[in-house]
Amino acid sequence: QAQLLESGGGLVQSGGSLRLSCVASGFTLDDFAIGWFRQAAGKAREGVSCISFEDDSTYYADSVQGRFSISKDAAKNTVYLQMNNLKPDDSATYYCAADRATVQATCRMWGPLDYWGQGIQVTVSS
Repeated sequence: QAQLLESGGGLVQSGGSLRLSCVASGFTLDDFAIGWFRQAAGKAREGVSCISFEDDSTYYADSVQGRFSISKDAAKNTVYLQMNNLKPDDSATYYCAADRATVQATCRMWGPLDYWGQGIQVTVSS
């Protein structure tokens, strides 16, 4: 059964850092773009950052550019999101998702994505 499992969320003060991890099981990410999405209370879900396991191309939302960094470990079928200089506006439920579309199409959710994780909470206090 194909699954995505997120970990690494939690509570952090403004300016702090967190690293999220997402492990894929039941399928390999070789042909996929995978990334992180977030949804705050009362707001639409948005793509934060995505990476292609095919060519390592990446996408970042403007709001996180320069603060967040996405990386992958193909051997572990895992993607990471290093989040630095966190702000209260970064507080949200963060989801991992994967799709066979391009990095941009995946992160902008131009279509339904193939796989989603259950989500993990990130809270940044001011």
